[in-house]
Amino acid sequence: MGNARWKGVSLRALLDRAGLQAGAKEVTFAGLDGPVLPETPDFVKALDLDHARDGEVMVAYAMNGEDLPWLNGYPLRLVVPGFYGTYWVKHLNEINVIVHNFDGYWMTKGYRIPANNCACTEPGQSASASVPINRFNVRSFITNLKNGASYPAEKDIIVQGIAFDGGSGVKQVLLSSDNGATWRAAELGDDYGKYSFRQWRSSLKLPKGMHNIKVCATNHIGQSQPMQPLWNAPGYMRNAVETVQLHAV
Repeated sequence: MGNARWKGVSLRALLDRAGLQAGAKEVTFAGLDGPVLPETPDFVKALDLDHARDGEVMVAYAMNGEDLPWLNGYPLRLVVPGFYGTYWVKHLNEINVIVHNFDGYWMTKGYRIPANNCACTEPGQSASASVPINRFNVRSFITNLKNGASYPAEKDIIVQGIAFDGGSGVKQVLLSSDNGATWRAAELGDDYGKYSFRQWRSSLKLPKGMHNIKVCATNHIGQSQPMQPLWNAPGYMRNAVETVQLHAV
């Protein structure tokens, strides 16, 4: 997982330059890499035409001011802001416009979530209907403290991390040092755009003992992180409030 600055060509501009025929419905994307085993379906993803032409989806050729590294998809990769990485096809070499709903394995069978507001079911139960995984949910992490580490009691402890979501933007990050009983707002770092990680920072003084430090982010449309993980069979989209346990000595 990373946060990068991309440079490329708008997919909308490419499609408009190529020209779209009447009835166009979806756009499919494939890369140079192929399956290891012959029985494994080739990895092809699809976007509906309106999404493909929203002006944000990009065919990228540079990352952080340099040509794409090989492991990041050289020479071209698809960038789908706010969507999970399954859509960010690396080593992109094929774009097709189709007049029907794409029925490839990685859209109709793989990378699917329950078709409800929480993308979840009761543990052990199958979803009655599913949809392809799509936009990120809101999430936050503590990045500078190690779980189980010891720190001096009653001394300032700097706590920092990142938060992000699927494109609404992070509005608030809350921190708790008493296992969620009370919360305080963290200081947000620079806003580099609605799809970028948002850094946050705070400080704590802890009395002697064990402490569960929790972090919870909320975005600009009111979505927040659940206290307990929401379950689905493949384990996708986990965004429960994260906890780091510290020992103040």
